[in-house]
Amino acid sequence: MPRAKTRSEPIVDPTLTFRLDFPDKGRIGPGKVRLLELIDEHGSISAAGRVMGMSYRRAWQLIDELNRIFNHHVIETQQGGVSGGGATLTQAGLDVIRAYRAIETRARIAAADHIEALRRIAR
Repeated sequence: MPRAKTRSEPIVDPTLTFRLDFPDKGRIGPGKVRLLELIDEHGSISAAGRVMGMSYRRAWQLIDELNRIFNHHVIETQQGGVSGGGATLTQAGLDVIRAYRAIETRARIAAADHIEALRRIAR
């Protein structure tokens, strides 16, 4: 039998995590979208990966998966050199972020009352 919660236990704050599955291609969720946002912010795949605690290779694997899902490059890269290399988002990359965040926002709004009900039950 489950034990009753005591007053000293923290209040549970559930969060809604949204992921889209593209059969036979891959999936997109908050991690890949955040990676794109960080590439846009830092202008670098390696810097974005470092912020997320992942290797450059892993960041590239995730970008490659996004490229396959959408049949468009989501970033453009510049070779290193005197001024250094870098990466910028393509219009497709910006569109992916925009669409994902819009879906995520609408899903949170639609689910808010139900999430609150679950939060009250979890108290």
